[in-house]
Amino acid sequence: MALAAAVRVPARVLLRAGARLLGAVLGRTERADGGGDGARRFGSQRVLVEPDAGAGVAVMKLKHPPVNTLSLEFLTELVICLEKLESDRSFRGVVLTSGACPAGGCLMTLTCDYRVLADNPRYCIGLNETQLGIVAPFWFKDTLENIIGHRAAERALQLGLLFPPAEALQVGIVDQVVPEEQVQSTALSAIAQWMTTPDHARQLTKAMMRKATASRLITQRDADVQNFVSFISKDSIQKSLQLYLERLKEKKH
Repeated sequence: MALAAAVRVPARVLLRAGARLLGAVLGRTERADGGGDGARRFGSQRVLVEPDAGAGVAVMKLKHPPVNTLSLEFLTELVICLEKLESDRSFRGVVLTSGACPAGGCLMTLTCDYRVLADNPRYCIGLNETQLGIVAPFWFKDTLENIIGHRAAERALQLGLLFPPAEALQVGIVDQVVPEEQVQSTALSAIAQWMTTPDHARQLTKAMMRKATASRLITQRDADVQNFVSFISKDSIQKSLQLYLERLKEKKH
């Protein structure tokens, strides 16, 4: 399946390398109309799916306010919805619509096949972990490097850069920047183009391109979890995170 991402701000989604669904990520869209072809909406408290079986595409709206926090509950609901679509051969593609989503949200969009960002200077995308005093996991790094190249990824990760639309397009972290009202329609057009390629050929090619990254994540998963827990538990790191959270609270007032 193809995955497209419609992004307002940074976004992220993780699917296995050989996933059947094609995906596009869109940003900044609030369309409320349902799917076509008589399809019914479904989903959960945090994820809403608007299927269009006639087109073979579903629009999946992430709605975990205030910023689509990637909690265990949210990610579980997201995976359940994706698996439901993937098991239905009527659907060949998914468009994900996201709100504010740096870091984890950005990774989600990077794992999609196509990314569309709303042209608004208030929106940005990137992996800003170092700004929080932490380090992006190697699989974040690998995924970003696959998209924008080693040198650009090295600079972005060390500085914790969040790219505004024009810079995001220039560095290649998104594929298109369009007016907000055109984000979802643009992503749907993009995913329609990807779906003109025979599924088996596209899926095998996608798996080939992403195999090294996915395999490394699978084989090093346990060690990565242990390293993260050890790192995040350090007093100095906890203090950095506390300072960051306090700065966020100040911005809200």
